[in-house]
Amino acid sequence: MTYDAILVVSFGGPESREEVIPFLENVLRGKNIPRERMLAVAEHYYHFDGKSPINQQTRNLIAALENELTQHGPKLPVYWGNRNWHPMLAETLQQMQQDGIRRALGFVTSAYSSYSGCRQYREDIARAQKEVGPEAPQVDKLRVFFNHPGFVEATEDRLRDALWELPTSARQNVEIVYIAHSIPFSMANTSDYVRQLEEVTKLVSEKLGVSNHALVYQSRSGAPGQPWLEPDILDYLREVKQRNLASAVVLAPISFLSDHMEVLYDLDIEARQLCDSLQLPMARARTVGVHPRFIAMIRELILERTIPGAERRALGALGPRQDICEENCCPAPPRPVRPSTAQSSPRKGV
Repeated sequence: MTYDAILVVSFGGPESREEVIPFLENVLRGKNIPRERMLAVAEHYYHFDGKSPINQQTRNLIAALENELTQHGPKLPVYWGNRNWHPMLAETLQQMQQDGIRRALGFVTSAYSSYSGCRQYREDIARAQKEVGPEAPQVDKLRVFFNHPGFVEATEDRLRDALWELPTSARQNVEIVYIAHSIPFSMANTSDYVRQLEEVTKLVSEKLGVSNHALVYQSRSGAPGQPWLEPDILDYLREVKQRNLASAVVLAPISFLSDHMEVLYDLDIEARQLCDSLQLPMARARTVGVHPRFIAMIRELILERTIPGAERRALGALGPRQDICEENCCPAPPRPVRPSTAQSSPRKGV
């Protein structure tokens, strides 16, 4: 099929203190999250003077992808639209329409299947298309890529670098702690999210020759009575120390593509402070970011959709995901009714 552009779709983030509250209101619109919880999360952004690194990291990714496509083809223009902050998807689709773009491939900055990691992005694209009107460009989402060799090998490289950051005396019994964004059970039970995460931990650990590893979660939010994926990273680190499970830990945030706010605050500040207090040596692996193998992977995903018979690479037992999701794939979870007196969980998640 012929395409005339690439659309990078990201979460978006504020770039000043004045943008923090409007951004968070966009993120939380329609959700049962109390305002005091939103204000608590805002403090995380104020810790960095209100500037999330995610937009600049998306700019860096786009620049690397443009260079990759210029050198190796196909030579397609790359556009950028966010779900929650400028440049907003509708703004970008309007510009694409004015530029004469009719059909684009969408690269979503999420590697896994779930409502929030895949279907919600597609819904936001459809909503933006409706806002632009009947002449809005068609956008076909590239497939989920958690087990693509480019993503797995880039993750492995980042972990190897982090292992060398540990003091030599602490490397005798290191545990790799893979970390993913927690989601409600109601969302996890209707997707392959956990299965895909477990596959990545297996694939990367095998490449590293590591048997001591665990999968934990961060950024849990929502009503306290709503079950979310566990264990929480901070609870698990306490268990590692209490049960003497490892001499040191390397934290690997495998569900994120860039070192954005949740990575910086939850891991580089909170988890590190806890590890320091526990006297548990810790290193944190960088996310894949603009790793050359990851950028080359995006080009491969584009070629899959533009060249008939192109190879569809995937590691492990799950194989490559289909291009087009089934109609009932990863449905939105039912929204719990939150009593007016309820407080959200102390764990963050925006």
